[in-house]
Amino acid sequence: MALSGSLDSVACQGADREQLILEHIPLVRYLVARIASKLPSHLDLQDLMSSAMIGLINAADRFDITRGVLFKTFAEQHIRGTILDELRSYDVLSRSMRDKYKRLERELHKLENSLGRHPTSEEVASALEISLDEYYDLLDDVHIFTFISLDDSWEGDDGSPLCLADVLCEAEAKNPQQQVITMQLAEALGQAIDTLPEKERLAVTLYYNEDFNLKEIGETMGLTESRISQIISQAMVRLRSRLRLHKN
Repeated sequence: MALSGSLDSVACQGADREQLILEHIPLVRYLVARIASKLPSHLDLQDLMSSAMIGLINAADRFDITRGVLFKTFAEQHIRGTILDELRSYDVLSRSMRDKYKRLERELHKLENSLGRHPTSEEVASALEISLDEYYDLLDDVHIFTFISLDDSWEGDDGSPLCLADVLCEAEAKNPQQQVITMQLAEALGQAIDTLPEKERLAVTLYYNEDFNLKEIGETMGLTESRISQIISQAMVRLRSRLRLHKN
């Protein structure tokens, strides 16, 4: 009888698969639009949509109703993961770009330690031995990387993964363990954001907490979209460095 009930459950999930996919296509559109609003306009939205649909289909194939998790929550994780995988495949995230990002992170951290404060853009550019314009170009280049790096995790005191994106972005309902993990990271993140220079703190808050796009933030702060992108990129490098210190 137990085996029969189990098979019936699997069969039922199979019958509902297509309905789950159809009902959650709006979720795919929402997540793609939300992520695309934070990325450069030249990226192919259709490629992101295709990847997101693959994530939804995979979620429907793997969903197990007996685990007590809402399908929407389960699907969102898969959809977001496939979108990030698509973005990681782009040339802008080549090994060369990753090396540039790591060097930027190292130099910024060294300057913070030696100066005892957040270095200015001019000071970071000088440390990197590049012009200020070249430094701004570098921040533009690593913008996608800083966005994708939100999916990276740190370990909490109990070894549980702490995901920065779960705190900065709007989150779905979490189980008790996830809530504790998020609270741990939220505390460290809040302290790190409070230390940011004023412009960076405001831009990050509008970008993630208020879900403003680059154009809207630029209008609010009286700056260009490109400058806002650079400010957020620089802020994210600082935050990642601070949170790494928290992990250690």
